[in-house]
Amino acid sequence: MAVNHRGYARDGHDFVADAISRGVSVVVAERVVPAPETVVVITVPSTARALAWMSAAVEGFPASRLALIGITGTDGKTTTGVMTHAILDRAGMVPGLVTTVASGVGRLITPNPAHTTTPSAPEIQAVLGATVTAGGTCAVIEATSHGIDQGRVDGCEFDVAVVTRVTHDHLDYHGTFEAYLEAKAGLIDRLAPSGTAPKQRSVAKQTILKSNDPSTALLADRAAHVGSGVITFGLQGAAGTPMVLGDATRDHGWGTTTQIVSPWGSGTLEVALPGHFNALNALAAVAASCSVGVPFAQALEGIATVARVPGRMERVDRGQPFDVVVDFAHTPDSLEQALRTVRARTKGRVIVVFGCAGERDRLKRPAMGTVAATLGDVVVLTDEDPRFEDRLAILREIADGAIHAGSIEGSGHYIVPDRHEAIHFATEIARPGDVVLLAGKGHETSIIGAVDGRKSTITWNEFEAASSALAALGWNG
Repeated sequence: MAVNHRGYARDGHDFVADAISRGVSVVVAERVVPAPETVVVITVPSTARALAWMSAAVEGFPASRLALIGITGTDGKTTTGVMTHAILDRAGMVPGLVTTVASGVGRLITPNPAHTTTPSAPEIQAVLGATVTAGGTCAVIEATSHGIDQGRVDGCEFDVAVVTRVTHDHLDYHGTFEAYLEAKAGLIDRLAPSGTAPKQRSVAKQTILKSNDPSTALLADRAAHVGSGVITFGLQGAAGTPMVLGDATRDHGWGTTTQIVSPWGSGTLEVALPGHFNALNALAAVAASCSVGVPFAQALEGIATVARVPGRMERVDRGQPFDVVVDFAHTPDSLEQALRTVRARTKGRVIVVFGCAGERDRLKRPAMGTVAATLGDVVVLTDEDPRFEDRLAILREIADGAIHAGSIEGSGHYIVPDRHEAIHFATEIARPGDVVLLAGKGHETSIIGAVDGRKSTITWNEFEAASSALAALGWNG
């Protein structure tokens, strides 16, 4: 299978000759490739999409036998996916799960070590196939704009499409925000019957959208085009009169309580994660779950079981007199939400440690610097995944935004490229009552860089790095 994606460094067609020399007898390609007469060459418009459908066929088209929930958006996908899976599990549906942090069936969930949210089509179809084999009746797939655009979720006819919120990200790949939004809308397009593998489960098609998101009107039109219903969710005061409404939301420690009103019932929604954005994620999860038949009371019970999501507002407590929080926030919007959340939970300073990935969207770098310097008291700029870019150049671009917000290097912000050193520095200067927010890496298990012009990957665990820094200060909890 000669797969080729725009923007990728290598084209699968370049390896056809080598594959033939190793005994391959059938080649699927997008163009004519040299091959001996003994080798069958099949040309298709898109090898990536062909791979997805072939993978689905190998697994017996499992999506046709499952109620399938797809979740996309710039931020909130993983937490919403984990919450939805928890609800479905609570309801006894033995659900499949594919997210940034983990995948599996039911409670047999395996962490995802890769930097890829939506895995390859064969991996997705394997999880769906395993779900059917285990007696599961539904599955949750976190779908990125890359995964949708590259056909990784082809072969999946979805029943529910959730769009959390769409903000600035991945313009290095998509080019424009409009193209990025179009890719997200591709999830809604996949609610339409495929014709190849008709659904064996009858689930009314639903699109679930954040009520006051600028993209909602366009996405609602897209839903109408494929014959899907639309359910909106939002908190009190949200524009557009949400159908799933969180009212009288209040914070309590590092959790949130909101009164929920929905088409399926009303009640108290207890979320063990902080921030109004997590209350929104919970509302979306309830809407998705109830749309595939989960009783409302069980949906509330399922949300209450989610005590943590790896790398999402995850506290590191070793008995220190200040809070340390690990979060995946890696866009201007998600960093702002995270900073506002921790700010509301401290009377001390907010110290934020973060960076931006190399060879990725450069436009967001100064924007994130501005957000950090505006909402944080001390900003520590450090490596995320510099790849083959100059690590200091990346941090200087972020610092430009901080300087624009009035920050001064050496007092308002610091540049500490080594992430271990940055975390040690941040925890060392923290005072009682402060919060240290470690943003950008979250659950990820490596940092990708380069040494002497060659790719270098080091093992990484943000939670353990923070624990180590605290232990070095004498906090062993």
